Amino acid sequence: MPESVFLPVLKSEPEPSSFTRHGKNDGSYSLVMPQHRGGPSQCPSYTEPQNLTSVSEFLLMGVSDDLELQPLLFGLFLFMYLVTMLGNLLIILAVSCDSHLHTPMYFFLSNLSLADIGFTTTTIPKMILDIQTHSRVISYVGCLTQMSFFTIFGCLDSLLLTVMAYDRFVAMCEPLHYSHTMNPCLCGLLVLVSLFISFLVSQMHNLFVLQLTYFKNVEISNFFSDPSQLLKLACSDTSTNNAVMYFIGAISGFLPISGILFSYYKIISSILRVPSSGGKYKAFSTCGSHLSIVCLFYGTGLGVYFSSAVSLSPRKDVIASVVYTVVTPMLNPFMYSLRNRDIKRAMRRLLSQTI
Repeated sequence: MPESVFLPVLKSEPEPSSFTRHGKNDGSYSLVMPQHRGGPSQCPSYTEPQNLTSVSEFLLMGVSDDLELQPLLFGLFLFMYLVTMLGNLLIILAVSCDSHLHTPMYFFLSNLSLADIGFTTTTIPKMILDIQTHSRVISYVGCLTQMSFFTIFGCLDSLLLTVMAYDRFVAMCEPLHYSHTMNPCLCGLLVLVSLFISFLVSQMHNLFVLQLTYFKNVEISNFFSDPSQLLKLACSDTSTNNAVMYFIGAISGFLPISGILFSYYKIISSILRVPSSGGKYKAFSTCGSHLSIVCLFYGTGLGVYFSSAVSLSPRKDVIASVVYTVVTPMLNPFMYSLRNRDIKRAMRRLLSQTI
């Protein structure tokens, strides 16, 4: 790994140390950060404009540093990635090939599967490659690119879950107007608006990070370019970083959750008015899969996002990140297909035609 300067020159003389790669037979490396008088990993109190340097690359902490676990992690995440791809592709093919599934609910489900494929592909292949090559280096441009696509697909997942909750609200509370309200034009518009908002949120992240000149460390405490971790590494006012995280989190998290809660409040109120217990169970079962995915996705995702500013245990954040970036997209197809007769019937038809 080429030597490069990651911190700006200070007025005080730094002690002799450098960012180096130790030559180990296993190909691993260790990070030796420059230590300045006054404590490690401190932001400079004074900088000279002519000595400004830009970070050329970052280090990803990864899931584990234990070399004995690397083959197991490689096989585990490769298996989970392949299962995620296969499951979501089957959902997309089943919805596309079966005319009985050409309804708003399954249209949104196929788009959610497409977003899940992009979401996992943004992070997991890079992590698998890092485990295989024993290298956790990611370039500055690569870091921004990964962060951008991660934010786009993550926010798109969030917004599509909100749109699906609205679809269930119309189906349960206004069944007579469902076909008129959820027409193809509105469904397409909702997906396009979700994609546009996701792109805007991603650009907000990028614009803020591009203005950051100094970083007090180059090691990202995650296995991918986590936007909140990048802001945490920045040498700028902590309150500003937190304000940006909470603001973007409100757009991509709080507002969609508010829409979902309102939709389910109306849905539950409508279901409770159903006289028969069988009718209530059938109505609840149609929303159970979606509600499970919502709890899993938002519970872990927002927990990591907001706790990163004050968390003292990076490994716990990594475990939670694995849940919402790997486990949730992998479970989505199973939660929807195993509890849905229409999807199971369409998949059987699709597999019988293929075989």
